[in-house]
Amino acid sequence: MRPSIKIKIIVLVSTILFTSFSIAQTFKLDTSESKLTVYGTSSLHDWHIVSESYNGVLSFVSLEEVKLENLHIEILAESLKSGKKSMDKNTYKALQTDKYPKITFVLTQVKNIEALEENKYVAETLGDLSISGTKKNISLKFEVEIIGNTVKIKGEKAFKMTNFNVDPPTALFGTITTGNEITIKFESIFK
Repeated sequence: MRPSIKIKIIVLVSTILFTSFSIAQTFKLDTSESKLTVYGTSSLHDWHIVSESYNGVLSFVSLEEVKLENLHIEILAESLKSGKKSMDKNTYKALQTDKYPKITFVLTQVKNIEALEENKYVAETLGDLSISGTKKNISLKFEVEIIGNTVKIKGEKAFKMTNFNVDPPTALFGTITTGNEITIKFESIFK
C-alpha cells in the first residue's frame, strides 16, 4: 500500500472515530408525561398552578458517563392554570404575559453530578432563569434517572417573585394578598 493512501485511510478512520464519540445524545421533553407545578401561599389559602404546556431539550456529551451538556426548558406563561379564571387572570397580569409570553431556563454550568444508586444521580447546576423580562443565574439541584432511552429529571426550586420584578398578585381590591415566595416542582421526562 502506498504511503499516501495509508495516510488517507488513517485520517478517515480517525475522523470517523472522533466524530462518533463527540456527537451529543439529545432527548426531547415528553409533554404528555411531564409535570411542572408552582406552589404558593396567600392571606386566604395556599394555592398551586400547573403548566399545561412546556417543552425542552436535554443532551449529554456522554450518556454512559452522565456528562450533561445542555438543558433548555420553555414554559408558555399562559399555560399556567389554577382552575380559577380570576386567579389565572391575576397571574398573567403579574407576569406581564402580553410582553413576556415565555418563562425559560437555560443550563449554563454543571457543577457536579454524583451517583446515588444504579441509574440515579444528583446534578448540581447553574442556569439562567428568565421570568417577565428579568434573567437571573440561579443554582438548581435535581435528580437524574436514566432508563434505556428515557431520562427523568426531578426537583424543585424556591425563590421570591420580587427577585424577578414580579409583584405578588392581589385580589378583591388588595384584601387578598399572595405570598412573595413560590416553589416550582417538576418531574420532566425526556425521550
